[in-house]
Amino acid sequence: MAEAIPTQSVTPTARVDGRQPGQLRAVRFQNHIAPHALGSTLIEWGQTRVICAVTLDPTVPRWKKEQGLPGGWLTAEYSMLPYSTLQRKPREISKGRPEGRTQEIQRLIGRALRTALDLEKLGERTLWVDCDVLQADGGTRTAAITGGYVALALAIQRLLRDGVLAESPLRSPVAAVSVGIVQGRALLDLCYEEDVKACVDLNLVMNRAGEFIEIQGTGEEATFTEAQLMEMLTLGRAGIQQLVRAQEQALEEARLQAPPAVPSAAPAP
Repeated sequence: MAEAIPTQSVTPTARVDGRQPGQLRAVRFQNHIAPHALGSTLIEWGQTRVICAVTLDPTVPRWKKEQGLPGGWLTAEYSMLPYSTLQRKPREISKGRPEGRTQEIQRLIGRALRTALDLEKLGERTLWVDCDVLQADGGTRTAAITGGYVALALAIQRLLRDGVLAESPLRSPVAAVSVGIVQGRALLDLCYEEDVKACVDLNLVMNRAGEFIEIQGTGEEATFTEAQLMEMLTLGRAGIQQLVRAQEQALEEARLQAPPAVPSAAPAP
C-alpha cells in the first residue's frame, strides 16, 4: 500500500479536518484489489474510497468500426454503492437507467483517461475502467480518475507482460482534484462538509506535463473573479503534481512486487 501524502497537524488557520488551504487529504493506493481484473486499485482519499478496475474487451465499439477509425478505445463506468453514503442510495439499475450525474461522471472519466493512451498502439481492443464508490466524502469523480489511471497503468503492465501488447500505449499520467471557494477562501481538495458550503466548485483534470484536460467550474448561486479563478488553478496545479507523484510511487511499488496470481475460475452453479 502506497501512502504518499501525510496529514499535517492542526494550525490556527486549519480547516474542518485540520488541513491548510492548499493541502490535500491523505491519499493511499491498495493495488490488485480485484484479482480477476487486468489492473485494479483501491484509492483511499481522506474518507473517500473508490475501487478502480480495468478489464479488456477484444473488440471496439461498432460505431468505430463503421467509421473506419484506427486503434482501440477506452470507456468507463461509475457507480455509487448503496452503502457509500449516510443514507442508503438505491441502485440505479432499479430505476432502469443511470442518473444524469452518473452519466456525466463516467463520460468525464473516459475522456480523461483516453488522453493517457495512444489508442492506435492499443490496437482493436476496448479497455473498460469500472469505478465503484465504497464510501463518499467529497471528490468521488476526482478519486475515480486518479485511481483509474493507476489501475490502467497496472493493466497495461499485465498486457505487456503477457505479450498481448508489443509496446506500451501509455502517455503522460493523468490525475484530478477539486478546488473551491468556501467562506471567501480558495481551498484545495474539498471534503463533503466543505463541498456543501462552497459558493464556487471547480474540478480540474491535468497530466504530469501540466497540460489541462478538463476544467469544470461553477458558481453555486454566486460568481467568481478572474483572480479567484487563477488562485484556484494555482492550487489545483500544485495538487495535481502531488497526486502524480503518489501515482508513480504506487506503480513503482507494484513493479517491485511479484505479479499477483489470478485465481482459477469458479465452477458454474
